[in-house]
Amino acid sequence: MVSFLLRRSGVMLLTALCLTFIVFYLTNLEPNLEKLTKSEGNMRMSDVQVQSWLVKNGYRQPLLKRYGEWLGVAPGWTRTDENGKFTGRCLKRGVDPNNVPKFCGILQGNWGFSLVFKENIGGIIAEKLLLTGKLMLCVLLVMVPTALIIGVIAGMREGSKTDRILSTFSILTTSTPEYVSGVIFIIVFASKFGGLRWFKGTAATAMDNITFANFTLPVITLALYGVGYIARMTRASMAEVMTEQYIRTARLKGLSFGGVVLKHALRNALIAPFTVIILQIPWLLTGVVIVETLFNYKGFGWTLVAAVGNNDIELLLACSVVAVFVVLVTQLISDISYVFLNPRIRVN
Repeated sequence: MVSFLLRRSGVMLLTALCLTFIVFYLTNLEPNLEKLTKSEGNMRMSDVQVQSWLVKNGYRQPLLKRYGEWLGVAPGWTRTDENGKFTGRCLKRGVDPNNVPKFCGILQGNWGFSLVFKENIGGIIAEKLLLTGKLMLCVLLVMVPTALIIGVIAGMREGSKTDRILSTFSILTTSTPEYVSGVIFIIVFASKFGGLRWFKGTAATAMDNITFANFTLPVITLALYGVGYIARMTRASMAEVMTEQYIRTARLKGLSFGGVVLKHALRNALIAPFTVIILQIPWLLTGVVIVETLFNYKGFGWTLVAAVGNNDIELLLACSVVAVFVVLVTQLISDISYVFLNPRIRVN
């Protein structure tokens, strides 16, 4: 297990470096840097002024060096202008130039400064992740039990009318993207056109006070897609387990059908869906981009869209780091959990 963790940690580190470098390269393309310069200065800056600003702020250094500075493994750039004024990446307001740290990147906790929110990115990420975490928790509490119940019932009666109905429902939910189901829910339940108006079409107030009216639609929109996917996986696993020899033996011993399902089939059938459930967490992190924007819930996904739309390079890079970290960690947890849940893999 120790060697497995060491190997996976090495692969995770290499993957994280590659993915963050790709995002860093794409966000630092020339058109993006020009937009950044003009947003910091003015839109009427000439090409010469743009190039001068990029040089003064360290954007004309080699890409790998700038990437190292951003990570915090390379010293931050420094410069003294013609008036003798000292500037640099690690220099902050009110800090003595003689006490400026040499390294000031992600590894040192310096996430940068957001051009959109006009504050340090570390606080923004923490606040938005907390909001998105509440949404994801509510989605999981709705999605997982519902999907497991549907999948188990369908798998117990493979080929029956109940199985066909539940399987059709699962396929329909999985094939309906969030932006379609979300719009339908808003029209039916939150607009004058629908006539019902049971819920609010926006979740902006849920950031301060979560209620049934302002939080139900985004939760259901996100949960609906995942319910179908997990239910289909559970149904397939349950149907396979129900054909095993030990299930037949248990039935021949006189155990009731419900007892066989609960004591023997269910435990083994949930091994594969469990890993799928864990992997829903990074999917939810990308799914909230659409849902949070649609319902105006200003969490992590909404922040990512705002960073892209306003060319906030530092904030976009910070969001990419968080997304990569969540994906890699959840995959590691999924692999470890599967090993402990499945004795055959653990023995091998």
